[in-house]
Amino acid sequence: MKSEFTERELDRIIEMAWEDRTPFEAITFQFGITEQETIQIMRREMKPSSFKMWRKRVQGRATKHAKLRSGTTARFKSSRQKNISGNKISKR
Repeated sequence: MKSEFTERELDRIIEMAWEDRTPFEAITFQFGITEQETIQIMRREMKPSSFKMWRKRVQGRATKHAKLRSGTTARFKSSRQKNISGNKISKR
């Protein structure tokens, strides 16, 4: 695990972990950390009550684990939304 993240990177990791439809694999792809390391960051950076609520919500949730997703789980993407590849926003 990367020992230190910038405040902006930590905010983005927390935001992605909090989103129900963003799988842990996306966080691994962009930041190189495992699901367990993401959970450790969430535990360290959040209030205990917020962490418990989040953990209860995501535990075993199909949308947070790519292997548990059905093939029909699709995300809406606006035609005006920029493409994101490897945490780098590509130009239109």
